[in-house]
Amino acid sequence: MRLGSPRARQIPLLCGMLLVAVNMRTALAVVGPVLGEIRSATHLTGAGLALLTALPVICFGALAPLAPGLARRWGLERALALALLLLTAGMAIRLGPGVLTLLGGTFVLGGGIALINVLLPALVKRDFNDRAGLVTGMYTTALNLSAAVAAGSAVPLSASLAGGWRGAFAIWLAPAFVAFAVWVGFARRSGESPATPRPRQTGGILRSRRARQLVIFTAAQSVIYYGVLSWLPSIFQAHGESATSAGLLLSVTTLVSAPVALVVPALAGRRPDQRGYVTLVAVSVLAGLLGLLVAPAAAPQAWAILIGVGLGGAFPLALTMFVLRAGDAAETARLSTVAQSIAYLVAAGGPLAMGLLRDQTGSWRPAIALLLVLAVVEFLAGLGAGRPGLVVSTHPPADPADPAGPLADPARRQPEAGI
Repeated sequence: MRLGSPRARQIPLLCGMLLVAVNMRTALAVVGPVLGEIRSATHLTGAGLALLTALPVICFGALAPLAPGLARRWGLERALALALLLLTAGMAIRLGPGVLTLLGGTFVLGGGIALINVLLPALVKRDFNDRAGLVTGMYTTALNLSAAVAAGSAVPLSASLAGGWRGAFAIWLAPAFVAFAVWVGFARRSGESPATPRPRQTGGILRSRRARQLVIFTAAQSVIYYGVLSWLPSIFQAHGESATSAGLLLSVTTLVSAPVALVVPALAGRRPDQRGYVTLVAVSVLAGLLGLLVAPAAAPQAWAILIGVGLGGAFPLALTMFVLRAGDAAETARLSTVAQSIAYLVAAGGPLAMGLLRDQTGSWRPAIALLLVLAVVEFLAGLGAGRPGLVVSTHPPADPADPAGPLADPARRQPEAGI
């Protein structure tokens, strides 16, 4: 997209990124509060509901490796437009009758979000490298706020709309379509020329201990995040909360996440060492989960807030470290792809394992204990990943003569001043 000066180009691009972020989790956050209605309407078992909640995360891990190739071939703007098309189409498909459309649409929208998960950090590195923490915080804040609204409004919308839970799902088609239309415009005006894909060595990244620690940190926080997103309303309902109240408690968690998601990466991005921020988010989620395990009905709002602080900081902190630990936009995309592919494939088992544990034991306590163990793993891995320094991988350096492709060296694309 050529809008004249680099500074003028940044403003609409940032607005477009925030619009993308608004749609990154609403399609998922709206599901948890109405799982009981979905079970009644579709007759899905506990394992079937667990699969429904795990399917998007499986897509995140399995399909993320496609993103760098699409970006190199088509450009970041065009690749993001394609991802938004998949997201919008999947949201529409799952409104159809029957379980197959529900699962099929979930798979398609999960594929769209999988691409976005990788493409946005690369875009931050390419165009906002000098403000990586702030911009990451801004779009993760938009993500959390929209997820909070989706979670908190799911039950009231389901009760008031003729389509029930499908009506609550349909509401979020509108902002997704708007985001797609905006990025089609960006793609048409993009000045990037599709580049011939070159082989990229992603496996070499995992030879770095720092990269492995970052993968483990990302995986552990992802399991916790999607476990909470999928089952927290059900856990609160099992301890006496109404469906509406339980949905609002999930909304509290995601609302609290929003300011944390803005502040933590903005501060962390200014420092070479992120271990203090890792400690903050890990201890917060540990405290919230421990309260949920020991006395879930004693102070549900407090547990929701503590979990929200931990979740709100961990995800953007991982994204910020993808940018800070990489040398350029191509390295960011590779590191992000490897970390997110492995992390999300592991995370996909979280909601599924929690659902199965609940079915087998009749209690949510083993499932919560599982998340507690993972919070400890998140803390230990984050201490290693948060140390100063770059990930050292074995991929060949970028060709200085390479024409400014979509993942080119940010020094040749980065404006001298930014947001």
